[in-house]
Amino acid sequence: MVSLCGFGVMSGAISLAAANQPDYPTIDDFLPQPALFAGTPFAINRIILIRIVMTALIIIVLGLTVRHLKLIPGHWQSAIEYVFDFVRKQIVFEVIGQQRGKRYVPVITTIFFSIFMFNLCGVIPFANMAATASIACPLVFALWSVYNYWAAGIRTKGLWKFLRDELMPQGVPWPIYILLAPLNLLEITIIRPFSLTVRLFANMISGHLLVGMCLATTQFFFVEVANKFLAPLGVLTLAGGFLMTCFEIFVAALQAYIFSILTASYIAMSMPAEVSGGAPEKAVAEQTIRATA
Repeated sequence: MVSLCGFGVMSGAISLAAANQPDYPTIDDFLPQPALFAGTPFAINRIILIRIVMTALIIIVLGLTVRHLKLIPGHWQSAIEYVFDFVRKQIVFEVIGQQRGKRYVPVITTIFFSIFMFNLCGVIPFANMAATASIACPLVFALWSVYNYWAAGIRTKGLWKFLRDELMPQGVPWPIYILLAPLNLLEITIIRPFSLTVRLFANMISGHLLVGMCLATTQFFFVEVANKFLAPLGVLTLAGGFLMTCFEIFVAALQAYIFSILTASYIAMSMPAEVSGGAPEKAVAEQTIRATA
């Protein structure tokens, strides 16, 4: 019996060695060839197509939801209202303040909902790729976030005072400004949009790679290596793929939340305390930026 088991394990090892390697995801997944209009300035590859389809779905679904609003909401309407209410109260009003935050509820809600749905494409069948998994999409959201930060500061302070407060904070000895002002300028023009972009981009790439590796390994053990002694390994990788898929859904929501709350924090930090709603909101914004740095 022992010899039979030993023979089975040995034959499994030989089959594993002889089989092809798992078809793991590569960097080519994030640089797909154009699927439509190839060779033109309007070339559309798989990731761009996913963005277009998901944007259309968001507009259609939310549009139909608004057109059929009920006084006593059903489950779907209640879920949508919960998400919108969460963004308005727990992100915008909590960080910026209710009085001034009303102006930015549409912007930050759009950022949150769009990033969440774009991220979720990574686990949706037939898409299997987050729309934020190439750097162009996170960069656009980051530039939009920084634009609102600059616009809020200039609108409430004026350009000169906004730049003065951001580049030369009070309470610092004036010789330090020679070094501090260029660093602060670099932060508000380059570092903040760069950090927002890389944070979202890197998380969605890593999630795609982890889920893809688990599922590719599962296929390898179940299909490429048809040996009952190795099947338990396929069960383990299949369970790992399921857990990573659930974790990827959580990360999709978490990254949308972090991006939205950082946008709200930057907007709050660009305003005077008396405009943003008072010192408590600015303190929340400062703590948020430090916590997510």
